[in-house]
Amino acid sequence: MRRPLLITDCDEVLLHMVSHFRDWLADAHGIDFAIEHEDWGQALVRRDTREIVPTDQVWPFVDGFFDTEMARQGPVPGAIEALERIGAHADIVVLTNLPDHRRQPRIDQLASHGIRHEVYCNQGGKGRALAAILEAHRPDVAVFVDDLSTQHASVAEHAPHVWRLHMVAEPLVARHRPPAAAAHARIDGWAEAADWILDRFAQGPAPALTQPTHEA
Repeated sequence: MRRPLLITDCDEVLLHMVSHFRDWLADAHGIDFAIEHEDWGQALVRRDTREIVPTDQVWPFVDGFFDTEMARQGPVPGAIEALERIGAHADIVVLTNLPDHRRQPRIDQLASHGIRHEVYCNQGGKGRALAAILEAHRPDVAVFVDDLSTQHASVAEHAPHVWRLHMVAEPLVARHRPPAAAAHARIDGWAEAADWILDRFAQGPAPALTQPTHEA
């Protein structure tokens, strides 16, 4: 029997990001960021002119944050303890949507908080990348955790037998996000999430999700 596998996102699952991005935009660039806004093309407003920052100018700010500000990011409450608990029973990998050149900085950043697991970088939908990770690890059962509904839909398409947990660990964002229709459950805290993940490992591969269910 092969060890189960947890595939987890990083930002807003293991580490807080958007609140620190908001603070940096305000301090360094005079930009207000409504972090509850799902469309970042409408969420950034220049303080001096009250003009919305166009979408094509938002991503350079995101790149700038990851260039110089990753040290601002701290662990989500309970994440480190949950990973230690889960790691006693399963392998863990981090699947993060960052360019490949940021893989080592992300590894170093996570290690600085005591999180030392294999890191994969991805751009766009995570379904194909996750399927490749499954091919490499060949677990009997796997769980995927991410804060974005679109990523759960992508994984459901490419690896439907993987359990999918929707987690939005930033409270300022979580209350504005409905449960992902393609996820099997929505849990925003790691203590409860660890219980759910370990139960899914014991249960075996996920069945086809015909109707979304969101109970823990």
